[in-house]
Amino acid sequence: MSTSESQPSLPRNLFPHQTPAAASSSTEETKDANGMTKLPNGVILDKDGKPCRLCTSAASWRNLTKQAKAQGATSTPATTKPTPESTTSTSTPQPRDDCPPDVEALGRSTWTFLHSLTASYPVQATQEQQGEMRTFLKIFSRLYPCWVCADDFRNWMAEPSGRNEPRLKGRADFGTWMCEAHNEVNRKLGKKEFDCRFWEERWRTGWKDGRCD
Repeated sequence: MSTSESQPSLPRNLFPHQTPAAASSSTEETKDANGMTKLPNGVILDKDGKPCRLCTSAASWRNLTKQAKAQGATSTPATTKPTPESTTSTSTPQPRDDCPPDVEALGRSTWTFLHSLTASYPVQATQEQQGEMRTFLKIFSRLYPCWVCADDFRNWMAEPSGRNEPRLKGRADFGTWMCEAHNEVNRKLGKKEFDCRFWEERWRTGWKDGRCD
């Protein structure tokens, strides 16, 4: 959500989550008490028990790939010298645009979409428009590709006091509500919160100083 030096940057993912117990802080091959191989720190499992790429950062996914390659190397004796392409580089790989998104890239794109959605929302929404948006948010919170992020969003909206229910009467309320949802993530990630008084300048009209013209 980067706008200027006074505004916070976009969070790295849509909604934060805890790393499952199967994760480990070590990227080396280790075994747990049951003899199962531990996963690198930050790797999130899908509901089928397999690593979820869309729920995991690119760095953690690379560590998982390195671990898998290392395990394969120990089980298969090397018979040829490594080629330059197979030599491990010590530099940090640069992100590519033609690879599947990780949880951070997915989150940044999603926030751009959601804030743009509020920016195009009617100043005063009809009952039909409110119903359509409420349905969309319910479906979105169930089908979002990162399932732990989706669960977190759904649970946040369903807060027992009702304070986080979508406010859909018009653009101003909806835009502020979405900003508050984003700030919930910023707080959990320890990031500076965005001043929701300026959400419309950031996502709809552009800043008054003309930097977006």
